Amino acid sequence: MLHAFLITLGDVWPIAAIIFGFQLLVIRRPVKNLKQVLIGFGYVLLGLTLFLEGLEMALFPLGRLMASQLTDPAFLFDGLENITDAIHWADYYWVYIFAFAIGFSTTVAEPSLLAVAIKAEQVSAGAISIWGLRIAVALGVAFGISLGSYRIVTGMPLHYFIIAGYIVVVIQTFYAPKIIIPLAYDSGGVTTSTVTVPLVAALGLGLAETVPGRNPLIDGFGLIAFASLFPIISVMAYAQISEYRARSQARKSKSPSTPEDS
Repeated sequence: MLHAFLITLGDVWPIAAIIFGFQLLVIRRPVKNLKQVLIGFGYVLLGLTLFLEGLEMALFPLGRLMASQLTDPAFLFDGLENITDAIHWADYYWVYIFAFAIGFSTTVAEPSLLAVAIKAEQVSAGAISIWGLRIAVALGVAFGISLGSYRIVTGMPLHYFIIAGYIVVVIQTFYAPKIIIPLAYDSGGVTTSTVTVPLVAALGLGLAETVPGRNPLIDGFGLIAFASLFPIISVMAYAQISEYRARSQARKSKSPSTPEDS
């Protein structure tokens, strides 16, 4: 715990030095509510210390444990253990289901995404709903992590998926509503935060360690890139579908009435 506290202190003090330095040397005004600010920094240090300890004690081991259990041949083939050579990528369907579920649930619980969704609803005057944005981002992360798990199982090159994904993003950018494009790009960043990253990284490393023929360093990383890319696609797709439905309803309301209707 002391080691985690010292690491956290080393990470936080430059931030505090910059903030107080600009306040006192550039703006040249005293810090308002200094006592409250210092107490807040103490809470930050305590919270981050406990968070780092929680990662090491729970989330990382849990991710590796789930990956090892779901990829165990004894689980895949109902107790048969010595047939790893016959394993096919489709045999890991429980891994893909788990990856989808954990990606969706961690993203919905992501505090940074909730903060962005609340601000987006306020700025757009309700045009962008909080739950609509959160669900769209969560579906993108869930699909991305499932696809990334498939990549680890099959051993396919990572850059093929990333290049293809960004080609889709570029094409969508030309056709998506302009109001949603910056928010969609930001949605890819807010998913790589405190809740999602630890479990996703642990899942990727666990898969690479347990799937035969995979290297944890080469194949274990990359899931976070999927978690950042596919929310951009899903949010712009959500906006495009919503715009298409609104146009369809507008055309129906403007269509001339038939004699039967009159």
